[in-house]
Amino acid sequence: MTDIRFVPYNNIPSYSPYPLSQNSFGMPKDRSVIDPSGDTSKTGECQTCANRKYQDGSDEMVSFKSAQHISPQASASRVMAHEMEHVSNAYKKAATGNGKVLQATVSLKTAICPECGRAYVAGGVTNTKIKYSDEKNPYIENLKKLQTEAATGNSVDIKVG
Repeated sequence: MTDIRFVPYNNIPSYSPYPLSQNSFGMPKDRSVIDPSGDTSKTGECQTCANRKYQDGSDEMVSFKSAQHISPQASASRVMAHEMEHVSNAYKKAATGNGKVLQATVSLKTAICPECGRAYVAGGVTNTKIKYSDEKNPYIENLKKLQTEAATGNSVDIKVG
């Protein structure tokens, strides 16, 4: 079998069932795409990667309200920057509403392109928790009444005379 070769990595011989010209997904390493006319594109993006678009589905004013293309190489930084816009909005919302951001987490979701085998960031999710100290909130008022009732009578100060 001529396709099985030893591939040196850091001068350590290792076994690979793939030819030197293919990655572990069996795709060409140079990631060039051959279109039906036989031309090789110089962009390095397969058709699936070239057609991939990102769009925000939230109701906040952030980037990607309309669908936009991002290259797989730039997807991590662009999606993280977009998600950080949501975090920034949460801090602004908390500041204007007498609140405090308790937690802000960003999760990026990765995927593998089925056509070229390239890893890319497929999207992201931002979760924020904001605590508001609103004195006029009926739930807060009831909570304070309950705390006052629970504390009443816990300590007794009696003078013996």
